[in-house]
Amino acid sequence: MHPLHTFLLFPLLAYLGRSADGSEIINGERALKNSMLYMASLQNSKGHHICGGFLISEDFVLTAAHCDDVITHVVLGTHDLKSVNDDNKISIKEKHKHKSFKNVGSGNDIMLFKLSKNVSLNGRVQTIPLPTSEMNTQDDCQVAGWGYIKTGGTAVDDLSVVNVSIINLKDCTQVWGSLPANVMCAGGYDTDKGFCQGDSGGPLVCNGKAVGVVSFNNNFNCNYPDKPNVYTDVSKYLPWIDDILKCYK
Repeated sequence: MHPLHTFLLFPLLAYLGRSADGSEIINGERALKNSMLYMASLQNSKGHHICGGFLISEDFVLTAAHCDDVITHVVLGTHDLKSVNDDNKISIKEKHKHKSFKNVGSGNDIMLFKLSKNVSLNGRVQTIPLPTSEMNTQDDCQVAGWGYIKTGGTAVDDLSVVNVSIINLKDCTQVWGSLPANVMCAGGYDTDKGFCQGDSGGPLVCNGKAVGVVSFNNNFNCNYPDKPNVYTDVSKYLPWIDDILKCYK
């Protein structure tokens, strides 16, 4: 299938969340209880997990633009979606989708959620720093999300995490044939590790910083290893992020 068709089909399955076939971190493991305290579960009005996201300040969550339509609140402070209560839920006050986003195939798949209140940072909830500029990432990074742990498996409520390796963008583009601007690639190629649709919006974490946002894979394929996983490159959007955050100071 032509990559553009893959791009356009991706959001449909992403919205289906954990009930969708293949919405999983592949060949990962359960995240340690006191790790990744910045992870957010983006949910609809029925309390169903739809996408991932991550806390970058006391009142903003960063995620993918294609995760927009049905999200009403975020859940913070727990890796176990069975243990969610009103203290974990925070409603969304405003959504800031990148103005140039049309679909994942055109790029700019990034969005900020302004929360209805400031989050108390403590032993359960913390922010994650963003890169200060385009950085040379180490080979081994991490991606995390909620969902299945194998294709055709059953949904799980515990946050899963997997190590993935950065793939040179030139090599990634050659494999895909074409890619939108301002993306980076990691995992999902010549490996059995990576993300799938329900993990959209979650962070690619390298050297303790959120350098990427889960955007798309190839043709809903969670078994790999045909094409690399693609992330929005956060470093390319730092001025856009800073401008929005400054509006609320």
